[in-house]
Amino acid sequence: MKAIIIGCGRTGSSVARHLLDAGWEVVVVDEDEEALSNLGTRWPGRFIVGHGLDIEVLVESGIEGADAVVVSTDGDNTNIVIGLIAQRRFRVERVVVRILDPARARLFAERRLHTICPTSIAIGALTEAALVGESVTGEGESI
Repeated sequence: MKAIIIGCGRTGSSVARHLLDAGWEVVVVDEDEEALSNLGTRWPGRFIVGHGLDIEVLVESGIEGADAVVVSTDGDNTNIVIGLIAQRRFRVERVVVRILDPARARLFAERRLHTICPTSIAIGALTEAALVGESVTGEGESI
């Protein structure tokens, strides 16, 4: 299985490492070469310096043969456009896009783009913790 990760910050690099640990071939794309350090000193996967909106960079990453694309840059608009390109132009079946704005996440989810909205997840967890009176991590464990 092959995954392309666009954006190598805390989230993208963590997803890349998890997929690599699960046995996937992983290619990470980021416009900042220093982001490679987020993957650790012995990253065995590929890292491409370039912008995820650049079609040539996407082709170089191997998007045409990708089983999944995860888009997690620091910009909602950028993530949405890259996700739509991966989904519609390159016909990648599993495209997952991080969108911080809950309204945009709902809008694009309604248009069949698989969105993850950390803001909505945090709102739900914080509300639940306030109502229940317990602290919980993102994985449901009490802290």
